[in-house]
Amino acid sequence: MQEKVASFSIKNWADDDRPREKLVQKGRSVLSDAELIAILIGSGNKKESAVELSKRILASVNHNLNELGKLSVNQLMQFNGIGEAKAVSIAAALEVGRRRRGEDAGKIAKISGSKDAFELMHPLIGELQHEEFWIVYLNNSNKVIHKSQLSKGGITGTLVDVRLVLKQALELGAVGIILAHNHPSGTVKPSTADKEVTDKLKKASEALDIKILDHLILTQHDYLSFADQGIL
Repeated sequence: MQEKVASFSIKNWADDDRPREKLVQKGRSVLSDAELIAILIGSGNKKESAVELSKRILASVNHNLNELGKLSVNQLMQFNGIGEAKAVSIAAALEVGRRRRGEDAGKIAKISGSKDAFELMHPLIGELQHEEFWIVYLNNSNKVIHKSQLSKGGITGTLVDVRLVLKQALELGAVGIILAHNHPSGTVKPSTADKEVTDKLKKASEALDIKILDHLILTQHDYLSFADQGIL
């Protein structure tokens, strides 16, 4: 039985079938998602190679790496051949990828439209399983000065501290604000509470000559812009 287990170890594969060697010789871009994950886990189980096991894991999330990144260590350990160490390796690698994308988004210095705002905020809140409400502060050239989380959890008008938002805007010298929050449900349709929060902040900011430029509702794959929809 031990020989059978060993035969599924990557080190026993032909050179052309080894993901590690393939990456070194041909570059990382030629590897499939399953091959990259196979490198992370190193070996499969008694019946599957590392690549075959990786393919099965990916199939469980419809081959969507974003969905894979949402699986907990315990959920990953439900797959035969994935122990805690392998599950942690997968989770850590996907988290590094998410943070890398966030750093790329951080390079967006100027917001020229809703798409820029979406690219800025999606790495932060687009894939969360809970709601978060963020504020993006801009100067008079629409360059991002600062972004900060305002609340976490369900959104209601009572959770929005208008004084805190405007106090920070004045301290930063911001003249424009973009509101952004996510809908884990996957729908971008604004709720009554979403509209009330927007209206509350808009009315309060006008007195200080600070403009609410947009309010974005983000999901994993899509977004809605209040400004684009003409409902701001």
